[in-house]
Amino acid sequence: MNPLAPLANTLLIASPFVTLGYLGLCLVWPFRVCRRCQGHGQFHGLFGGIRLCGHCDGTGLRLRLGRRVWNAFRRLYRDINPHD
Repeated sequence: MNPLAPLANTLLIASPFVTLGYLGLCLVWPFRVCRRCQGHGQFHGLFGGIRLCGHCDGTGLRLRLGRRVWNAFRRLYRDINPHD
């Protein structure tokens, strides 16, 4: 018997639950805190000025990867079936 078989079985059983949990997270909380500005939306400049974060456009929030994928699939479905 392969010594990695129990680990592989555990991963196969757990992966759908993890995936569904992440999809639920993306549906309930589609945004996450911007990692660049730590959610503040702005930077303090080198000489005392304040400028907006270019990654989040000053909101402090970024769309999660899973939500971006979900939106792309919805857009694709809408383009394929325009009357639904």
